[in-house]
Formats: sequence, structure tokens, C-alpha cells
Amino acid sequence: MNPTTEAPAVRERFYRRERRSVPAARQFTAAALLAWGLAERADEVLLCVSELTTNALVHGVPPGRGFRLFLSWGGDELCVEVHDSGDGHPARALRADSAESGRGLVLVDALADAWGVRDRDPGKIVWCAWRF
Repeated sequence: MNPTTEAPAVRERFYRRERRSVPAARQFTAAALLAWGLAERADEVLLCVSELTTNALVHGVPPGRGFRLFLSWGGDELCVEVHDSGDGHPARALRADSAESGRGLVLVDALADAWGVRDRDPGKIVWCAWRF
């Protein structure tokens, strides 16, 4: 199936600091990928969404707050952004077996075409992207 731009090119949703937010973010992303005709790499994208949203809940969202998930499709690139208001920046472990944390970003690094962290006030944006 060829990707389509008939659906809105940007989708976003706010999630509270609760466990059900990760599966809800996956479902939201799966619906957007289906609407945009991007099933080709859906498993990779959904795994990365799980990792980034879990990291936001565990490390980036102070009690009483939440995170925002942005998805954008520009016709040849899909971008996923997770915005949170927590301090600090995530770091990828040097090796998947070298630390108790950081393994999720090893997966993101392996599956996405690019990823990174940008500052926001307050907090940060952790993003990843795929080229089609």
C-alpha cells in the first residue's frame, strides 16, 4: 500500500502519568499509521512508541503531570515525538547488557532511522523518525 496524505499530517494526544497510557499511545499510533498507509514499518514504530512513552512515564513525568505524543507524516518521513516536563536527558546504554536502564534507547537506535533529544521549557522532547 502506498502512503497517503489524505489523513491529517499531524496528530497529537496528551496522556496522564498512568500505566494504561503506554498501550493507549500504541493504539493511537497504530490508527494513525493505518490512516496514513504506513503498515510497512508499523512494528518498528510501535515498539519505539512503547519505549519512548514508557521512558517518559518512568523517568520524565513528575507526579500529577503527563506527556504529549506527537506524530507527523510529511510524505516521505514519519516523526514520533514524546514531550515531557521532567528534568534530565535520556542516554542510550553503550551496550544492551551494560546497564539496568537505557536498553529501550538501544532498541530505538536500532529500529529508527534517526533519534535524538531536544530541550523544551520545561522538560525535553525525545524523538525518532523513519524515512519512507
